[in-house]
Amino acid sequence: MTTFDKREDAFEREFAHDEELRFKATARRNKLVGLWAAEKLGMTGPEASSYASSIVKGHVEGSQDVAGKIRKDFDAKGIAESDHQIARVMSELMAKAIADIKAGK
Repeated sequence: MTTFDKREDAFEREFAHDEELRFKATARRNKLVGLWAAEKLGMTGPEASSYASSIVKGHVEGSQDVAGKIRKDFDAKGIAESDHQIARVMSELMAKAIADIKAGK
C-alpha cells in the first residue's frame, strides 16, 4: 500500500467517523428538542418521552422537518415561540449533544 493509499484510507475513516458523530449528535439533539417542545406543550412523563421519540423517528425516516413539526404543534396549541427561538434552542442543544457525545455520555 502506497503512502497515497494510506492517506486516502485515513481520510475515508475520518469522514465515516465524522458522519457517525453527526448522525448521533443530530438524533440526540432531536430528542432534547423534542423534550423541550413537549414541556412547552404541557406534556410530562411518558407522553413527553413519546413525543420526543416521535421527533427523532420522523427525522431519521426523513418524513419531517424538526423545526417545522414543532412550529406546527406550537401553532396548534397556541404556544407563542418564534421560529428564531426554536432555531436558537435547536442550535444550543446541538452544541450540548456534540459535547455530550465527545465526553462519552
